[in-house]
Amino acid sequence: MLDHLIENATVVDGTGTSARTADVGILDGRVAVIGKVTAAARTREDATGLVLAPGFVDPHTHYDAQLFWDPYATPSLQHGVTTVAAGNCGFTLAPLKPQDADYTRRMMSKVEGMSLAALEEGAPWSWRTFGEYLDALEGRIAVNAGFMVGHCALRRYVMGADAIGGQPSDVQLASMVGLLHEAMDAGAWGFSTTQSSTHSDGDGHPVASRHARPEELLALSRAVGEHEGTQIEAIVAGCLDRFSDPEIELLAEMSAVAGRPLNWNVLTIDAAVPERVPRQLLASERARKAGGRVVALTMPVLAPMNMSLGTFCALNLIPGWGPVLGLPVPERIRRLADPAVREELLRHARSEEAGVFRRLTDFGRYVIGDTYSERNAGLTGRVVRDIAAERGQDPFSCLVEICAADDLRTVLWPMPTDNDPASWALRAETWRHADVLLGGSDAGAHLDRMCGAPYTTRFLGDCLRGRRLVGLEQAVKMLTDDPARLFGLRERGRIQEGFHADLVLFDPERIDAGPATLVHDLPGDSPRLDSRALGVRAVWVNGVEAVREDAVTGAVPGKVLRSGRDTRTVATK
Repeated sequence: MLDHLIENATVVDGTGTSARTADVGILDGRVAVIGKVTAAARTREDATGLVLAPGFVDPHTHYDAQLFWDPYATPSLQHGVTTVAAGNCGFTLAPLKPQDADYTRRMMSKVEGMSLAALEEGAPWSWRTFGEYLDALEGRIAVNAGFMVGHCALRRYVMGADAIGGQPSDVQLASMVGLLHEAMDAGAWGFSTTQSSTHSDGDGHPVASRHARPEELLALSRAVGEHEGTQIEAIVAGCLDRFSDPEIELLAEMSAVAGRPLNWNVLTIDAAVPERVPRQLLASERARKAGGRVVALTMPVLAPMNMSLGTFCALNLIPGWGPVLGLPVPERIRRLADPAVREELLRHARSEEAGVFRRLTDFGRYVIGDTYSERNAGLTGRVVRDIAAERGQDPFSCLVEICAADDLRTVLWPMPTDNDPASWALRAETWRHADVLLGGSDAGAHLDRMCGAPYTTRFLGDCLRGRRLVGLEQAVKMLTDDPARLFGLRERGRIQEGFHADLVLFDPERIDAGPATLVHDLPGDSPRLDSRALGVRAVWVNGVEAVREDAVTGAVPGKVLRSGRDTRTVATK
C-alpha cells in the first residue's frame, strides 16, 4: 500500500522533457510509481490542472543559524525549496572554540545581516567540531541541507585573533587542512571562502579569509579533492562587477587542483554594462582549459531590497560611503546636510570603483516606504524624483531631507535600473551558458534588507504568465535537476521512480510570490522581510508533507545531506 497517491497531475519531471499527465505514488519517502496507478494508498488527492515538479534546490543560502530557531527555513520551504546549500562565502558556525562564539555572532551579524539578538537567543552554540554542528541539526529540520566549511572559521579556530591580518605558519596551515579533512569526513560538502572587499567583521576589520594568500587557498582546495562528493564556493572582489586577471587565474586554479566544481555568487546581468558577462565568464573558459569548472550563479528575478540611511545596507559598501554612514545618527545627519559631503558621496557613487553598486545610485528612482514623522506624512509609495521636482531639489538632496526628518529611519525601496527589455533578453541568453546556474538567493541572510528566497515561484510565474523567456519544462529543470547535478545530489532533482520524494504541487495559473513585507518573528522580536507563496498547493520533503497551502505542517522530515553518502563526485573534465 502506498503512503500517498497524487492523481492526475501534470508531471514536469525536472529533466526538461515534455510534461505529461500521470499519477505519482509515494512509499517510504521515495517515488514508488509513476503512471496510471491502481494500487491502494493510505491517502490520496486529485491534482487535476496542477503541476507536480521536483522540489527546488537553492544553491546559495545562509541558513546555518536560522535552522535552529526556524527548522522550516521559511520562506524558502513555502516557495517549494526542499534542498538548500549553506555554509557559503567562507562563513560557518563551526569549527568553533567556545571563546570565539561572541566574535562569530558579531561577524555574522555584520557581514550577513543576521539579527544579533536572534543569533544569541536562537542557537545553542553547543558544538566545537563541524561534525558536532551537523549532528546538532540532524533530525530536527524540515528541509534537506548541505553545508560547506567556511574559511573564516578554519582560520579563527587555528590562528585565533591572528587570523585577522596574520599569515599561518606551516604548522598552522597543516592544522587548517586537517580540520577541513575532519569536517569533510563528517559530511561537509567542501570548502568556501571570500576575498571580497565588502566583507568585514563585527569590529570593522576585513574578515579572516581576506588575509589568505593564494598558496593557502590552493592548499585547502587540494584537500577538497581528496573527498567524494565535494565542491568549492568562492567569492572574490571582482564578483561584484568584473574579475581581474589574477582573480580569473585563482578561481580556475582552485577548481583545477581540487578537480571539483567551483561556484561563485552572483553574476549581475545588465544591458547597460554589456562587457560584464563575457568578462565574468572568462573564469569558466580558463577553468575548462586548466581541467577545472567554474560556475556562475545568477538570479532569474530582481529581488526586492529594503534600504535605509539609518542602518547598515548596500549603500554602506559603496567606496567612500562607509565612513559617513557609519557615524552616530546625529553626526550622520549633520554630515549629510552638508552639500559638499553629498557631492563627494555622489562622486564616489558614480565612480568605476563603485562597480555593481552603481545600480543603486539613481536616487530619483527610489520609492519611499515607511515614514515616521509628521513632515513625511503622505510620502509613502511616492517616487523621489517626483517629490524632488515639487520641491525644486536634486533627487539625492531630497532623499536625504526626507530621511533626516525621520532620524534616518525612513524605509527606501530602490527601483531596479536593469528592468529593461534588453537586460531581460541578455539574461535569457546568458542562462543558456553551460557554466551559468540559477540561484544566489542569500536566503537566511540580510533578513531585514532583502528577500531573495521566493525567486523560485516568482521565476515560474514570470515564465508562465509574464515575459515567458523560458518554457515551463526548462524552467523547472533550471531550478531542480541543474543544481542537483552540480552538487552531485544522489537521487534528488527529478521525479523518477526510486528517487527521494521531494515534490512541489502548484497551480500554474497562480504560481508567484507575494510582495515582501516586514515582519517581527525572529528571536528577540527582530525584523525580517517575508513573502507569501501564491499558488503552491503542497510541498513534500522525503515523502512527508511539509507545507500545505502556504502553511508549514510542523513535520521535520529534512535530512542533513553529507558528502559522499548523499552526494557523488562531479567530474570537471
